Amino acid sequence: MESQDAPDALEAPRGFICASFNQDTTSLSVGTKTGYRLFSVTAVDKLDCIHEGVECPDVYIVERLFSSSLVVVVSLSMPRRMNVYHFKKGTEICNYSYSNNILSVRLNRQRLVVCLEESVYIHNIKDMKLLKTLLNTPTNPSGLCALSVNHSNSYLAYPGSASIGEITVYDANNLSTLTLIQAHDSPLAALTFNASGSKLASASEKGTVIRVFSVPEGQKLFEFRRGMKRYVSISSLSFSADAQFLCASSNTETVHIFKLEQHSPSQEEESPTWSAYVGKMFTAASTYLPSQVSDMMHQDRAFATVRLNMFGLKNICALATIQKLPRLLVASSDSLLYIYNVDPQDGGECVLVQKHRLFDSSEEQVEQIEEDKPEDVPPQPPSQSYAATVALPSTPPSSTTLMGYSEDGGAQKGEVIPEHEFAESPVCLDDENEFPPVGNQSN
Repeated sequence: MESQDAPDALEAPRGFICASFNQDTTSLSVGTKTGYRLFSVTAVDKLDCIHEGVECPDVYIVERLFSSSLVVVVSLSMPRRMNVYHFKKGTEICNYSYSNNILSVRLNRQRLVVCLEESVYIHNIKDMKLLKTLLNTPTNPSGLCALSVNHSNSYLAYPGSASIGEITVYDANNLSTLTLIQAHDSPLAALTFNASGSKLASASEKGTVIRVFSVPEGQKLFEFRRGMKRYVSISSLSFSADAQFLCASSNTETVHIFKLEQHSPSQEEESPTWSAYVGKMFTAASTYLPSQVSDMMHQDRAFATVRLNMFGLKNICALATIQKLPRLLVASSDSLLYIYNVDPQDGGECVLVQKHRLFDSSEEQVEQIEEDKPEDVPPQPPSQSYAATVALPSTPPSSTTLMGYSEDGGAQKGEVIPEHEFAESPVCLDDENEFPPVGNQSN
């Protein structure tokens, strides 16, 4: 029964099915035809595969909780069943089955959210208790949702309409709706929070405009224009750790990086340049133009870009600080991870410095980028980097106790590891020593 109506169009060449970065972009999870792989992305010149899971084939959802041993997996063979593993012990913590196919899973240190096409399930991640079922949500065929990684607020965003770009912002800690944001005229295609949960970025199915809103107020803070000539499918949005930059990838060959900076009138008066003068003239003229044209003139363009040597392939992007420098990571369904340098001062075209193969262990895993590499690009000082992301050394996982739980609402608990296999300590899925310290998260 669970194998019916599996999600479509998820497979790709060479075993690649899906990919996701963890909450602080220190790890990359890849779903494959044979299972899943977890990679450490804390260095530029090497890509370490820290675990390969073969518990189930055709994994189309795999999410790791920060740098812990907790990983959530969903297989095409059982698309209605979520499996939670302690991968370092090689044991299954629990599993849950739902009334329909699982389309996405999001998690932080407090909550685990499962999104179906017309319902959302919110679990307490400490004991997997089902806390809330949001039934009859607007049709959401892609399972689009975003969960703040800041567990002190655990804001959840999902489409509030199937016909327009309305966003429902929900408080997953207090289990109540916060606000509705009228973000776009067209249905939503992408959502993401910044690290603190104070900003929410969105894009519609047209993919031409990306907007950033304050949370929980829902006020528009920024508006960026990705392009004008064609509609595209935005595949991922991601903030830098300090929320100063936002990257967007799509089914085109270009990845855009936008800079979130307010243009104060005092700065324009202090620098009476020709460009500033022309900008004022355009601003004045925009008051006499149609609203659509006026809005376009006020939208900021990309601060930096990347030209991929691919078109139409599924990919995800993320901004991270690796070895004290800002980088852009792009994981693509061509089974490669691309790493680019980003100039946080001047922007422009990002420089490809490394690419890693995610498969074919018999081949050389790392391909050095030697040709066309500029020699005059100076390294950026640490002061120009994003907020530091700290990769702590892993420690042996502590024993855990997980209490079984079942509740009406469409989710059914599967078998849980017998309690005698765990210590008698309280529930401890997070292995605190394996996490980046909470205090280091940027606001």
